Amino acid sequence: MVDALISGVLAGYGIAVPVGAIAVLIVSLTARTSFAVGAGGALGVATADGLYALAAVLGGAALAAAIEPVATPMRWIAAAALLVIAVRTAGSAIRHHRGPAQAAGTRASGLSTPGRAYLALLGLTILNPATIIYFAALVIGRQAAGDGSVAASIVFVAAAFVASASWQLLLAAGGTAIGRLLTGPRGRLVTAVVSSVVIAALAVWLVAG
Repeated sequence: MVDALISGVLAGYGIAVPVGAIAVLIVSLTARTSFAVGAGGALGVATADGLYALAAVLGGAALAAAIEPVATPMRWIAAAALLVIAVRTAGSAIRHHRGPAQAAGTRASGLSTPGRAYLALLGLTILNPATIIYFAALVIGRQAAGDGSVAASIVFVAAAFVASASWQLLLAAGGTAIGRLLTGPRGRLVTAVVSSVVIAALAVWLVAG
C-alpha cells in the first residue's frame, strides 16, 4: 500500500511538473483574473490526470492501444483549442487596455469564472493522448511487479490526483503573485500578450512534435 502511495505521488508529479501549455495557461489566467479562477482551472487539470490514472488502472494497455490511432487528431484538436484561447486572451487584454467599457462584455465570456476555467482545462488536458499512455505504462509496470490489488489501485489514483492538484494549485498561486506585481494596465497587457504568444507557440509545437 505504501508503494502504491509513493508511486501515485511520483506519477502525479511526473505528469504535472513539466512546464507546458497548460502550466502557462494556469499562471497567465490567474494573473489576469483571480486565484479562484486559476484554482478552478488547476483542479480541472488534476481531475483529468486523476481520470486518466483511473482509466489506466482499469484497462491501461487496451485503452492506450485504442487511443493510439486517434492520437494525431486529438493533438490537432488540442492545438486548435489552445490557439483559440491564445487569440481570445490577447484580444481580451487589448480591449481591456483600451477602455473598461469595451472590456465589460469580454469579462462575461471566456475563462472568467472558476467553473468555466475548470471545464476548459479539464477538456484540454483530456485531449492530451500522452497522459493516458504515460499512466498506462506506469500501471502495467506496477502490475508486472505483482501490485495490482484493488486497494493499491485506489491509493495510486488518489495519490496521483492529489499530487497533480497540489502542483497545479502552486502554479495558480504563482500566477496570483505575478498578477499583484503587474497591477498596472500596461503590465497586464504585456503579460497577456506574452502568454498568448507562448501558448500559440506551444500549440504549434504540439502538432509538429
